[in-house]
Amino acid sequence: MYKLVQNELLKIFKRSGTYVMIGLLILIVTVVGAFVKYQESGGTVPDNSEWKQGLQLENTNLEKQVAELEGQVPDSQITYYKRQIAINEYRIEHGLSPNSAYSVWEFVSDNVSIIELAGMFTIIIAAGIVASEFNWGTIKLLLIRPVSRSRILVAKYLTVLIFALIVVALCFSYSTVLGFILFGGPENASPYLNYHQGTVTEQSMFMHLLSSYGLNSVNMLMLATMAFMISAVFRSSSLAIGISLFLMFTGAQLTSLVAMKYDWAKYILFANTDLTQYFEGSPLVEGMTLPFSIIVLVVYFILFQLLAHLVFKKRDVAA
Repeated sequence: MYKLVQNELLKIFKRSGTYVMIGLLILIVTVVGAFVKYQESGGTVPDNSEWKQGLQLENTNLEKQVAELEGQVPDSQITYYKRQIAINEYRIEHGLSPNSAYSVWEFVSDNVSIIELAGMFTIIIAAGIVASEFNWGTIKLLLIRPVSRSRILVAKYLTVLIFALIVVALCFSYSTVLGFILFGGPENASPYLNYHQGTVTEQSMFMHLLSSYGLNSVNMLMLATMAFMISAVFRSSSLAIGISLFLMFTGAQLTSLVAMKYDWAKYILFANTDLTQYFEGSPLVEGMTLPFSIIVLVVYFILFQLLAHLVFKKRDVAA
């Protein structure tokens, strides 16, 4: 298996397109860093002397909005207000000022959206890793080896996962290094305040960012798995890329529209790929829980893998 995965990785990193994709990720993070640094120049940290009074005033206004809007707006908006109120109260009680200089951790947090671009590139790799073998006619050379088709397909999927891990790790590590260079470390090691089920807890900022990048990668991995399945079933990389990218940009929005009217929307894949909703928000459909979403994701994952393996193992490639 190691040799098979190694061979697939060599195929990927022999293509100039792979380095173009990685270069684009690095370029975008660099441009964002330069822009933020330019915007920050000349700015000052807000005065800390009356921050408690400011938070108390903010809470008073938020509590009025909750009382006026409860039952008239989505529960997610009310939960957002309650979350902000609880975090403000925690800051006041423990003397944690919200005013601090922009540092490496804020920069890394702002760059979490780069995972969407990394997801696009992973989908492209997943969509072509099987279909390209048929398009180039190299599938016969691959299948004459004394290795089962299942092992070949598993090796290809593991390669997709390794590529996804590489690009996400690259985004995180490069953002961290560039953030230290441009903005430096925080003067005081302020914790991240996590709000969950009405309780505020402190969390290491570094661990929070690691988990944030991990949770935001779930959607990417599921769509890459879907693209891999379509590639294996239909032998078309363009079809796999087209469907996967379309769902990547519209799946969550369409699911939200369905969820406004029907509870069965909770069984749709894209209602469950955003696991941050259980830690920093509220579930898309009332009654959804983290274990429920994990089970749904596992079911979809197994379905995608079964379809890919069943079709790939039975396909006639003699012609």
